[in-house]
Amino acid sequence: QVHLVESGGGLVQPGGSLRLSCRASGDTSLYPAIGWFRQAPGKERETVACIVTEDGSAVYNYNSNKGRFTISRDTTKNTVYLQMNSLNPEDTAVYYCATARMSACPLVRYDIWGQGTQVSVSA
Repeated sequence: QVHLVESGGGLVQPGGSLRLSCRASGDTSLYPAIGWFRQAPGKERETVACIVTEDGSAVYNYNSNKGRFTISRDTTKNTVYLQMNSLNPEDTAVYYCATARMSACPLVRYDIWGQGTQVSVSA
């Protein structure tokens, strides 16, 4: 079984940056991609980005981040990162990483996801 654990969230002022981490454990051989999505109170779930862990190719939802976010991975640490810059209050949400069996990017379903990490952007 694959487990995902997010970290790195917190409170940041508008214009600030955060780097989220998603560490995967277990047998990830059948899970070629990991994506990030976010859920804000009263809003629908929104995809953010997705990365194929083998080659690092990425897909972004530019509607959600307007080029401010970068997804990357460190295969030696089984970790995927989401670097978020120029944050604004509309980015406030719980951010989750997720994966799906035998699915590349973009992920159209989520089979496994972590517990989430809260990102709050406020002055």
